[in-house]
Amino acid sequence: MMVRVSDDRPPEENPTNTVEGATSANPPQTSPTPEPAAPQRLRTLLLIAGVLLGLDLLTKCLVVANLTPGEPVSIIGDFARLSLVRNPGAAFSMATGMTWLLTLVATAVVIGVVRIGRTLRSLWWAIGLGMVLGGALGNLVDRLFRSPGPLQGHVVDFLAIGWWPVFNVADSSIVCGAVLLVVLTVFGFEPNGTRTGRNDADRETESGKAESATEGNTA
Repeated sequence: MMVRVSDDRPPEENPTNTVEGATSANPPQTSPTPEPAAPQRLRTLLLIAGVLLGLDLLTKCLVVANLTPGEPVSIIGDFARLSLVRNPGAAFSMATGMTWLLTLVATAVVIGVVRIGRTLRSLWWAIGLGMVLGGALGNLVDRLFRSPGPLQGHVVDFLAIGWWPVFNVADSSIVCGAVLLVVLTVFGFEPNGTRTGRNDADRETESGKAESATEGNTA
């Protein structure tokens, strides 16, 4: 009695389908593409500082050449005037007896702003620090090169507005720049170009999306 042996073989599993199924069921986790870093703003800072320094020096030279101390020139009645004043103190005629110390402080401010500017990536911070740097350099030039001598030089002030003490372009640059920096700090704008509150919210959103994706893959 002969036994017939069947040549039929069970169908082989398609490895390609298995891999595709596994791939579709568990998609690979991809890391988010990092955002490009904001450009450095040192050139912007130095450009703003240079423009303000040039404007400050130009206006002081014109005032010294054309005005006489004690003889103000009216612009808008008694409200706005040009009045040449030699100021041994700080901005708006404060600390008049500490000229040498103010010179050293101005030098430290210039060095500090330049050091910060080397890693700066925020445009608004560059504008604010550029204004502070330009104003500090403008008054520092007066203290170093005007009479009565180095570190003791008197700053040239000439803008008289209402009851406000007489000031110059450098003084107004320092004040406006400092106000801008305070506003940026209050609203969370960082020197590196990020914003504190917004970045925290973005990180929480990305974390929530990652958790949702993980739960979906597990199910």
